[in-house]
Amino acid sequence: MEHSELVAEMVHVERLTTQERLHLARHRRLQQLKVWRQREKEWLRHQTRHTSNKRHIYFNDSVMLLEAAARNDIDEVRRLLKKGVNPDSTNEDGLTALHQCCIDDNEEMMKLLIEFGANVNAEDSEKWTPLHAAATCGHLHLVKYLIARGANLLAVNADGNMPYDICEDEKTLDCIEGEMARRGVTQELIDETRASTEVQMLRDLQKSASLGGDLEYKDHQGATPLHIAAANGYLRVVEFLLDQHVSTDVEDNDKWQPVHAAACWGHLEVLELLVQNGADLNAKNKHDETPADICEDPEIRERIMELKTEQESKRLREAQGRRVRRSQSINTRTQSVRRTSIRDKVLTTKKDAQEEARFRLQAQQTYVSAPTPSIPPLENSTQEVGDHETDSSTLAPAVRKGPEGKDNESFLHEDVDKDSGTFQMYSYLQWLWFSRIL
Repeated sequence: MEHSELVAEMVHVERLTTQERLHLARHRRLQQLKVWRQREKEWLRHQTRHTSNKRHIYFNDSVMLLEAAARNDIDEVRRLLKKGVNPDSTNEDGLTALHQCCIDDNEEMMKLLIEFGANVNAEDSEKWTPLHAAATCGHLHLVKYLIARGANLLAVNADGNMPYDICEDEKTLDCIEGEMARRGVTQELIDETRASTEVQMLRDLQKSASLGGDLEYKDHQGATPLHIAAANGYLRVVEFLLDQHVSTDVEDNDKWQPVHAAACWGHLEVLELLVQNGADLNAKNKHDETPADICEDPEIRERIMELKTEQESKRLREAQGRRVRRSQSINTRTQSVRRTSIRDKVLTTKKDAQEEARFRLQAQQTYVSAPTPSIPPLENSTQEVGDHETDSSTLAPAVRKGPEGKDNESFLHEDVDKDSGTFQMYSYLQWLWFSRIL
C-alpha cells in the first residue's frame, strides 16, 4: 500500500472504533505476510535455477586415501580401505601411501596398509621401494617390519642403489647387512642384480638391431635408448649403440642430448665415451644450459671443462692442419711447374741457338751461290726492285748483319743470350723466312 493511500485513509480510520481499528490492522498484516510469502517463493525458485548450474568438485577415492595417509588420519584411511580403495594407489610421482608412511615414520599407518594388502615392494617413478625410503631415513623399526613382511633387500632404484647403499644410520645399516648375510647374499649376486636391467636392455637392443629395428626411436618424452642408457650409466649399452653409429646429438623434447643426461646424473665414463664419439659439450638445452651447467658434482664438472678445452683445441688443430695441407699442396704444385718450365725453356733455348747458328751459316752460303733474278723482293728490303732483277747486294739486308763496330759472328752469338721468349719467336720467323728462300 502506497504512502499516499495511507494518508487518504486516515480520515476514515479516525472514525472507526478501537475494535474496528484492530480488525483492520490484522487484515492488513495478513495481506502483508501473504505478499512476503509470495516473494519468498519466487526468490527460492530463482535460487534453485541459479545454483543448479554450479559445478561440484569431487575427489577420487584414491586421492582421498593418499591425502588422509599424508595427514595421518587413520580412521579415514581405514574407512576408505574398507570401502575397497586400492592401498597401492599412487600420485603423479608414483608414491604410494606406504611410501609416505615410511617417510613420515608412521608405523601404525604402515601396518594398517599392509594388513589390507599393500605391496611392500611397490616402486615409484624413480624405482624407490618403501624399504629404500625407510633405510635412507634411518627408521630402524620400519625397516625390520618391512623385511619381516618380505621386502626385497636387493631392490635397485633408478640410480643403481640398493637400500643398504643409501642408508647412513649405522644401526639400520647393520640390520640390513646382517639380514643379507643370513640370506647368503654375495658380492657377485649384488653385481649381477645391479647389472640385470642393463643386461636386459642390451639384449633387447641387440635383438631389435638383428631384426632391423630403429635404435633411435623416441618415447613420449622424446628420449632415445642412448638418452636412457646415458642417464642410467649403462656403459655397455652406450658402447653397443655407438658401435651401431647412432647419433650422439639427438635431442629430446627439452632439447637434452645424451651428454646432458650423463652429466646430470654423474656418469663420467659414459660422458667421456660420448665425447670421444663426437658429442658436443657446448650443446644447450631449451634453457640454454650446457652439460657443465647442469652437472652438480664439482669434480665431474671440472673434468667436463677439461674435456671441453681438449675438444676445442683438437678442433683448432684440425682446422689449422687442413689450411696448412692445402697451402703446402698448392705451393708444391706451383714450384714444381715453375722449375719444370724454366728447365725446359733453357734446354729449348740452347737447342734453338745451335740450330739458328747452323741455319744462318747455310743461308749465307746459299745466298751467295744462288742466282739472284729468281728471288722475289722482301717486305723489309730497303731497295725497290723495279724490273724484277736483284743483284747480290740486294740480299745483304736480309742477312742480319751486325751494327757498325761489330762483326757478324759476335752479333750472332749475342742473339743467343737474349730473353728466351723473344728469341724463340725471332728464331721461328727467321726459320720460316729461310725455308721460303730455300
